Amino acid sequence: MQSMEEMIAAAQKAAESIQNQMNDVQAKLDSIEVEGVSGGGLVKIRCTAKGRILSVNIDESLMKPEEKQMVEDLVTAAFNDARGKADRVSNEEMQNAQQGMGLPPGMNLPGMG
Repeated sequence: MQSMEEMIAAAQKAAESIQNQMNDVQAKLDSIEVEGVSGGGLVKIRCTAKGRILSVNIDESLMKPEEKQMVEDLVTAAFNDARGKADRVSNEEMQNAQQGMGLPPGMNLPGMG
C-alpha cells in the first residue's frame, strides 16, 4: 500500500505531465494556420488556431473611399470566419490531447479552453 506522501508525489507528477502536454498543445495551436474569407475572396485574414492574426489581405478593387463601410464589414466577416475555423481546430486539438491523456471527454482542466 502506498503512503500518503507517495500518492501526493504521484498526483503532482501526473499534474506536471498534463501541464506539459497542455503547453505542447497551446504551442501547436499557435503554429496551425487557418484562413477566413469574405466577399468571395476579396478579403482574407490568416490567423493561428490560437487566434493570433498573421495577415489581412484586401483586394485593391475595394480601395476606394466610397467602399470604406463595405471593406470594414468584409474585414469583420473574414475575421469572424477565421475565428470560427480557429475555434474548431482548437477544440479538435484539445479533444485529441484529452483522449491522449486518458481524460474523459468534456473534462475541463485549467488552461484548456
